[in-house]
Order: sequence, then structure tokens, then C-alpha cells
Amino acid sequence: MLISLILAVTSIVLPGGLLAGGVDHGDRIRSRRLITSSHDAPCMRMKMYYHDILYNGDNNANATFLLQRKTEEKRPILPSRGFEQVIVFDDVVTKGKALASEPVARAQGFYFYDNKARPNAWFAFSLVFNSTAYKGTLNIMGADLIFNKTKDLSVVGGTGDFFMARGIATVRTDAFEGLYYFRLHMDIKLYECYV
Repeated sequence: MLISLILAVTSIVLPGGLLAGGVDHGDRIRSRRLITSSHDAPCMRMKMYYHDILYNGDNNANATFLLQRKTEEKRPILPSRGFEQVIVFDDVVTKGKALASEPVARAQGFYFYDNKARPNAWFAFSLVFNSTAYKGTLNIMGADLIFNKTKDLSVVGGTGDFFMARGIATVRTDAFEGLYYFRLHMDIKLYECYV
């Protein structure tokens, strides 16, 4: 019992690039092999939509993110005033553009505005998958240069079906409705996958 617990917690690299360790949705331990790919052909690619709904004081049931404020202001804080603002979110991620389309994951994490001169943000979040297609997380972080049309964020790791994944999440704003809703299109390309 103790030996199987130690094997489940630790990882051992074997000859040939096999990785022993990790738990496969239960107590079975399986070997994984690293697959790397070229810039032109990722080992895995997913496209999805990230929906963000600001809490405005009246929409508690639907809101997915909240500005953390220093003061007890009753109005939303504009991003242009946002240096030092922290936003915590738990957003739905869908397969299609519509908020009501099939959910594929939750984006859970935070971002903060980190530039005094213009609104730029820094993201750190996990895509949490729990469906028949995928189980596990992808961990994403990086600078969101707000005025750039597209942004590349780093995929720095993962768990479950995305064990130790590495790659790039290219993000662009797909819809924007004032301060209260925006939708991002995410094109995730993984270049290191373990299978």
C-alpha cells in the first residue's frame, strides 16, 4: 500500500522517454511517453470561447468575475483607472460562441492591471476540464497587452489528460459589451504532450 502511494506521488523517468507515475483516474499507474512537435504541427490543438460577466451588484447568479477594490465604491472601476486592481474569476468556457453552447471547461484564476500608463493585465488561471472528452487542468499565465489584437499566453503545465503539457494559448477578444461582458476566442496549441 505504501509503495503504491509513493509511486502515485512521485515520477520516475525511464529509458526511452517513458514516464512512470501519475494516477490514471483511479489507482492504476500507467506509463506516459513525451511527444514533442514542431511549431507548424502541435501535438494537440483546441479552440474554445471564454465568457466573462462582471458582477454589477444585481447579477449575483450570473456573474463570473469580481473586481477586488481597496474602497467600498458602489460603481464599477474602469480598467483605465485599473492599476493595482485584482480581478478574480470563475468563467465558463464553451465550444461555440454562444454562452449557452456546450461547456467544455471552467477558467478559474485571476488577473491584475500592472501598468500605470495604459491598461495592461497579467493573467494566471487554470482551465478545469471535467467532461467525457477531457479531465484535468491546463495552467495558463502571461501578459495581456490589452491593445494588441491577439495575445499569446504560456501554457505552463497541466494535470490529468494534460499531464505536464506545454504550449501557447493565443487569445483575441471576440465580443465586448461595455464593462459587463466580454468573450475571448482561445486557440490552444500544445507542443509537449504526454500520452
